Amino acid sequence: MKKELSELEIAQAKQQIETEGLQKISKDLASVSVYLKEVLKDLKEDAVAKLISSINDDNPEDITQKYNMSEEKLVQGLSILFQLMNLVEENAAVQFRRKLENRVGAASIRGSWAETFTKWQKQGLDESQIAALLPKVHIMPVLTAHPTEAKRTSILELHRELYLLLVKKENAIWSETERQVINETIRALLERWWRSGEVYLEKPDVSSERNSVLHYFTRVFPEALMLSDKRLKYTWKSFGFNRKTMRDPDNYPTLSFGSWVGGDRDGHPYVTADVTRRTLMEHRFAALNLLSAQMTQLAAEMSFSDYRNPIPEELLGRISQMKNILGAEGEAAVSRNNHEPWRQYLNLLNVKLENTRNDKFGLEGTWYASASQLQDDLRFLRNSLTEIGAHKIAETFLFPVERQVKCFGFHLARLDIRQNSAFHDKALEQMLKSASCADYEYTKWDEEKKVRFLTEELKSNRPFVVPDTVVGPEADQVLACYRAIKEHITRYGHEGIGSLIVSMTRGLSDLLIVYLFMREVGLKGLPLQVVPLFETIEDLHNSPGILDSFLSHPVTKVQRALLPPVQEVMLGYSDSNKDGGIVASRWNIHQAEISLTKVAREHGIYLRYFHGIGGTISRGGGKYHRFLDSMPLGTFSGEIKLTVQGEAIAQQFANLVNATYNLEMLLSGAALQTGYQMYPYKERQYPFEALDYLANLSLSHYQELIKHPEFIKFYSQCTPIDVVEQSRIGSRPSRRTGQRTLADLRAIPWVFSWKQSRFNLTAWYGVGNGLRTMQKEAPELYQQLKEHAQKWPFLRYTLIHIETNLLNADVGLMTDYAGLVVDEALRDEFLKKILSEHTESVNQVAALLGDHTESRRVSLLENINRRRKPLLTLHQMQVSKLQEWRAVKDSDAVMAESLLNKLLMITTAISGGVKNTG
Repeated sequence: MKKELSELEIAQAKQQIETEGLQKISKDLASVSVYLKEVLKDLKEDAVAKLISSINDDNPEDITQKYNMSEEKLVQGLSILFQLMNLVEENAAVQFRRKLENRVGAASIRGSWAETFTKWQKQGLDESQIAALLPKVHIMPVLTAHPTEAKRTSILELHRELYLLLVKKENAIWSETERQVINETIRALLERWWRSGEVYLEKPDVSSERNSVLHYFTRVFPEALMLSDKRLKYTWKSFGFNRKTMRDPDNYPTLSFGSWVGGDRDGHPYVTADVTRRTLMEHRFAALNLLSAQMTQLAAEMSFSDYRNPIPEELLGRISQMKNILGAEGEAAVSRNNHEPWRQYLNLLNVKLENTRNDKFGLEGTWYASASQLQDDLRFLRNSLTEIGAHKIAETFLFPVERQVKCFGFHLARLDIRQNSAFHDKALEQMLKSASCADYEYTKWDEEKKVRFLTEELKSNRPFVVPDTVVGPEADQVLACYRAIKEHITRYGHEGIGSLIVSMTRGLSDLLIVYLFMREVGLKGLPLQVVPLFETIEDLHNSPGILDSFLSHPVTKVQRALLPPVQEVMLGYSDSNKDGGIVASRWNIHQAEISLTKVAREHGIYLRYFHGIGGTISRGGGKYHRFLDSMPLGTFSGEIKLTVQGEAIAQQFANLVNATYNLEMLLSGAALQTGYQMYPYKERQYPFEALDYLANLSLSHYQELIKHPEFIKFYSQCTPIDVVEQSRIGSRPSRRTGQRTLADLRAIPWVFSWKQSRFNLTAWYGVGNGLRTMQKEAPELYQQLKEHAQKWPFLRYTLIHIETNLLNADVGLMTDYAGLVVDEALRDEFLKKILSEHTESVNQVAALLGDHTESRRVSLLENINRRRKPLLTLHQMQVSKLQEWRAVKDSDAVMAESLLNKLLMITTAISGGVKNTG
């Protein structure tokens, strides 16, 4: 048995392992750089090879002239170098966690099951209490194709292959010949990479984005789920708990998946009803194909003879019954494996599954109307194996299939349907006009009139629109979408349909209007949930009142009776951040969660929060366990949804080990919060008033900047937003309606453009001024924040995120990009404000967190320094090319197109260097 280490010994071990990790990154990066240089020399690209060798020279002045190479090759060389850095760092992080687990113990890994169980033990929970809370946990990652993935799909696939080879090289068992084979394969992949372009030459369409997320649903998540379950099972056993509990898949947390690809039509004109219809079918086919393969394999594994095993009479009876129902197909299924009754039983299940897959809906019992029926048949199989003592067989071979059916069903992932409230309003106005209503100008009505009209109208089942009638562009799109949903539900059930989400929910009418669309197509009376999305600071403030009026409404009460006692509410991190800056955004979401939870309790229901987080800190990104820790205690019902957007999908789930780790963080973190809700302990008193004070100060200072009459002019010139809007990294447009206003600009390109110019302004501006003002005007509140900076999970999480973006910002580059602003006085005015606020924010955040930043953020600072010089080269090129492009884009189309392609390459390369986009 391992000796238990003291806190000091654990801290020392962690520091030692972190040091070893940094050394490993340097060593591995040098190794893969050698492979890249060898490949480049073979391709007669000696100049680029020399660049890779000397990129860390002190004075890399005019590199293209120094090495006699084209700008395109320089950019591509640096872009590949950054991607290799990312792969090496990813592998080093995996090795770090393994060393930590082996030397210090699994509980030392933040977010792990072992850490969660240790915390439960300290909290005083016993085995029965933990067993009771695990099945109450339900998490749903929702994959989106938001345009933040700058790399082509083929390059992402190449990354996966290369990463696996790097991991393979970690193993010391290979012979010299085998090692050389691995090295040659790495070189071949690097050559493929060099010969391939990284930039999307054309915008991807929705079908290609759908294929990309289907890869994760079918090839990554099933395996990651299996490995995550094993880690939970091992942790349970290591704490000395009864192993029997973990043999039953119903005793595990539920993991299911959602998707927005093919369902999110908010400002996306290419997500048509036909796209939604096709997406639902693609999901179903993929889920059934996956299950069919697993069930066929399971049948092959259940080859137990009736000579060597006692056969339960109930199993024989079930086989006979199913054989008779299935007729000739049943007879053929049983005749194949005489004396192997478990295999015969599975053969019969496979006949039913095949009928289901082929839409052969005949007599009852010859196909599956839902995945729950297959679950029942598999549960019967497990009981029959348990009866003869074959626990290991059930646990090893049957259990993963049962979990697969429970988590993925016949639908693979639930497709959420999202549309903007303003779009809905236009649609209804067109419907009223088509129905010859005298007062049809719905968009001009006030909220009270809208609610009164909808309440009265929903008492009737009479539709406004005759099917196949052309009403207007918005109405036709909305009704066609809802009809596609109705068709799918009629044929296959509602399991594949997620939530009906209304973005920019401003009032009760924005939610009631969805019931009207449901009524129009015959969806009324089906268990579908209408979900508000509260996004801006103002909407977050108003959200408790809107939710209360929605839950109180008689139509909602009727609809709620068809659903479990859980209401979903979506909270948006993007627009609230764009609207008010990071502190105001995070704090208002935090406060909204507390208020909304109170409203739900008054109505006798729970809330499932749907967190619309992005990959970047500005849009709510970060480590899952820290994110979950930061939630207000008592607001977590056990259920949670959260978006995984664009590039974050590949970063978190492209490789199986990482995917398993991130799922474990989600599941164990959610379980920990569920435990706090089910078995509450005395809540600590946190300085809410102080943070509220800071949020208001930072909001005021942030809005003073973005509401300046000349701000859009400054922003448009000092960032490459005009290039970002031309990029081909997603099928969705950058603006909701095409207007050139800040309100219309989506939050992703907003954040992306600030990150490209290294301001990172969206994740820190307003903080320094707020803290300085607070010190002067409310010193006692400031002191409360300082005392709780390391104690309050929410505050620490927010401050660490702000500090990360402050450190990633670059004052020198901010000045360079500001040089693009034509009006010198305007440039100087804004740059002075921004640089002053950056300095103040760095000092103030460091003072709150304490210690020296250099000792607290060793890995981050090493990461920044590793990239500094090659990034500097790319940023200088981007500034230069932006000037050239803007000078000719309205006068010389050919030259403009050539420069734009170069800029898109540079943008992609910088994205790789800073590790994200928007």
